[in-house]
Parts: sequence; C-alpha cells; structure tokens
Amino acid sequence: MTLDAARRRPLKVGLYLPTFDQPWVQTSAPRWGDLLDAARHAEAVGFDSLWVPDHLHIRDDAGEHLGVWEGWSLLAALAAVTDRVELGSLVVCTAFRNPALLAKMVDTVDEISGGRFVLGLGAGWHEPEFRAFGYPFDHRVARFAEALTIIAGLLRQGHMDFEGTYFQVHDCELRPRGPRPQGPPILVGAEGPRMLCLAAQHADAWGRDFDRVNPDLVPYSAEDLAAWGPRVDAACAEVGRDPTTLERTAAVFVDLPGATGREGWNALAGSSEELAEGLRTYAHAGFTHVQLWLEPSTLAGIDAFAPVLELLDRA
Repeated sequence: MTLDAARRRPLKVGLYLPTFDQPWVQTSAPRWGDLLDAARHAEAVGFDSLWVPDHLHIRDDAGEHLGVWEGWSLLAALAAVTDRVELGSLVVCTAFRNPALLAKMVDTVDEISGGRFVLGLGAGWHEPEFRAFGYPFDHRVARFAEALTIIAGLLRQGHMDFEGTYFQVHDCELRPRGPRPQGPPILVGAEGPRMLCLAAQHADAWGRDFDRVNPDLVPYSAEDLAAWGPRVDAACAEVGRDPTTLERTAAVFVDLPGATGREGWNALAGSSEELAEGLRTYAHAGFTHVQLWLEPSTLAGIDAFAPVLELLDRA
C-alpha cells in the first residue's frame, strides 16, 4: 500500500502496543523481539502510527503485580527500527520525569525517528506505581500544569525560565535541536474541565482514553462520540482558542473475531466491514486519529485487521 492510499483514509489509524502482562487473556509482557516484529509488521500492512504506554508498576483490581517495560526506552528503540509510521506515547506521565529533562528526551527521540514522534502527555492515575517508585500523588493536575508549561515552552521556544511551586528551570536551553524547530506535536490526554483547558491552552491534539464512554449512551455510537465535541469546544472557548485548531484523537478497544477475555470492555467488534464503519463514525464525529488496542494483540491480529485498513482506504 502506498502513502497516497493511506492519505485517502478518513482518519489516521494507529496501533497500541501493550507492553505489560495481560492475565485476562493469559498473555505475558512481550519481549523486545515480539515488539519489534509487531512494529515492523504493522508498518508493513499500513498502520499510520504506533503507540506505547508509560507505566512503571501496575497492580490489577485483585492486587496482583503485572510486569511492564519502561516506555521511553522502547520508543527510542522503535524510532531506530521503523521508517514510515509515526510513533507516540499514550501517554507519558509527567510526574515520572523532570519536565525539562523530558523535553530533552523528546527532542532526542524525535531526532532518532527523523521527525515522526508525537508527544502524548498526561497527569497519571494509577496510585500504586506512584507509591512504589516514590513519586508524590497529590496535586496531580497542578503539577501537570507546571510540567506541561515547561515542556511546551522548551520544545517550542528552545529556551525557558520558569519558577513554579513544584518545578523550576533557569536559563534552560535545548541544544542541539531535533528535526523540527518547534518540536513534535503535543497531545494531552484529558477528561475533566481543568485538564481539557490545559489541552486547549498548550496542545496540538486532545486525546480520549480507552474506557471513557458516556453513561446512558451506546459506547462508540455517533451520539457517544458527538458528546465530546461540546466539552472540547468549551475548553477552547475558555482560553480563547479556535476549536478547529485542536485535533481530536481517541483510543479504542477493538475485538477481532474470536477474541476472548475482554467482556465488558466496550470494545468495537464485528466483521471487517463493521469495524471500518465504526471507525468512519469516529471520523464523522471530528476525530482525526485513533489508537487501536487489538485483541488478539499478535501478528495474527494485525493480519486480521489489515482488511479494515483496505476498506478505509476505499472511502
């Protein structure tokens, strides 16, 4: 498939790479070789992007510890072994790294990728990993706001002074710069009003998480997806931004035929035609990019989804 064919799609389609144990489907955290094979195969069949989570320590509802690989190391490696696909973090927790250092890391990964990186950022939510690694869990949105100010400022201006309650930088400069003078695009994962306003103020794109569906509406329906528009638009209006300049993205569970173990996860499911139509619903609702967590998350799963990409390319 050519790049021209990919551009005929109504929206970009990315693949989420689970980097942790998944006991609900009896799957252990993939080894690097498995992730490498999946990344190269996804690029070959025509996915537009690859996305990696940022977790350090995961405990499930039963208190069981799930193994997980560190995301930034994987992103740097994937940047070096892929050629075409965009690479994104879904999403980086700003609490886990000093924001100025994170901006430096972002420029470096963007350099390795040749300008294919998308920086997804969030405040974090999984308290056990904060506690396990010694990061404060209080004032997460306030801490995120300061971190985002520093990261966006450094990437877009290259130099910054900032004195905040939680973070400070003095005469901080990014040098050398990556392939894009203003750094890669920034995506902010947000749901509540404060986070949505921060996305509207600083980000190039807003991202909806996998399980964020609206009560009393059919998940992934046109009504469910359309309900997000007024919230994002209102956040833009509050900060004086044209809402058409903020891209909308969404993470989506997709259960392929024969998938097991994810009952109740509100996954998009059905035939290739039904999956393609479901993704077109996202495009009609104004979403420009989706990140898909396939089940099964295997090479066979990627192959099973390939016909959906072909159907979308005919749109």
